[in-house]
Amino acid sequence: MSDAILVLNAGSSSVKFSIFEGHERPGPKGLVCDGEFDGIGHRVHFVARSNSEKALIDQYLTGGATHEDALATLLSWVESQFPNHRLLAAGHRVVHGGSRYTSPVRIDSSVIGELHRLIPLAPLHQPHNLAAIAAISKLHPQLLQVACFDTAFHHTQPEVAAAFALPRAITVQGVRRYGFHGLSYEYIASEMPDVVGPVADGRVVVAHLGSGASMCAMHRRKSVATTMGFTALDGLVMGTRSGTLDPGVILYLIQEKGMTPQAVSDLLYHSSGLLGVSGISDDMRTLLASDDPLAASAVTLFVYRISRELGSLAASLGGLDALVFTAGIGEHAPEIRRRACQQASWLGIELDDAANASGAARISTPASKVSAWVIPTNEDLMIARHTWHLTEGDAKYANLPNDRQTRK
Repeated sequence: MSDAILVLNAGSSSVKFSIFEGHERPGPKGLVCDGEFDGIGHRVHFVARSNSEKALIDQYLTGGATHEDALATLLSWVESQFPNHRLLAAGHRVVHGGSRYTSPVRIDSSVIGELHRLIPLAPLHQPHNLAAIAAISKLHPQLLQVACFDTAFHHTQPEVAAAFALPRAITVQGVRRYGFHGLSYEYIASEMPDVVGPVADGRVVVAHLGSGASMCAMHRRKSVATTMGFTALDGLVMGTRSGTLDPGVILYLIQEKGMTPQAVSDLLYHSSGLLGVSGISDDMRTLLASDDPLAASAVTLFVYRISRELGSLAASLGGLDALVFTAGIGEHAPEIRRRACQQASWLGIELDDAANASGAARISTPASKVSAWVIPTNEDLMIARHTWHLTEGDAKYANLPNDRQTRK
């Protein structure tokens, strides 16, 4: 019987999962399978693939299946599909850890209570992360569960980078910049020495570009500044989220246009970004393939915001040694990388067009003063590693109380 670690990333209408070998520190070759349940609440599509991309299952569940129904199906399927594997623990991606959680933690009732308190700071993600935790607690009450936070990586930022210019009475209540996509940034930071060499410990900006998008300035592979702030609305233009917005716009919409706070929230989270600007789609592939001028405008704005934020982050570092692209758009859209690097030529980036088009790891020329790279992210593997560390797989972590567990 071999140990296995279940990794879960629950969204509003989906649950993505991976299973890794858990008898040793998980690595890319330890992936057993991955897949997802899509369409939760409607007609749920359950698919899973082996580590060699072989289809293991492709079926639809009965209509109206919930997160709990999906996870019950998953646990039953795992038991029958992999009878020689025993689930050691479940690791969850949890978007917001607030000021308290600076590293992954074992989940207990006090952790769950704290995470519920943070729902208003991540309304798109936190409730669904918690729904998956609750479902596993009910279906498999003896299984160790670990929360891995997207905010944790950014706790190395200096206080000035996290502060808002608000009255102290408000900021002491936790109103500050937190930053997100930390699991992705942490994975990229762990990979950089092998990919980019000694420059990994220099002044690096990582661009996590996907339907959710942000950028992070790193020095010695630690977060120095990032584009997202108090919530995951801030910073870059995203698929359906607005990114940086003058707070006066929100006041105007409420005070002058009579919009309710909930209507403004729906507007900024679900109807803005690439979708709002183009009126066509939130999918970058669709926009790049379109000849509609509004699609072109959305793409132009997306790249422009990357360019502006890159300048800001380079300033926070006192210069720039390398730029790294990752996530869905960053890894798979050479045209976006080309435009972003072209607009950053003033920083010393000289793009190698052939390397960029072919998907090479290094996409800048040998003569480029600032190197540019593409490194695929793997948040699931990062979660699996953290989860393994907090199980008996690494005994020195096992008995630490939650507020003393530290990231490795």
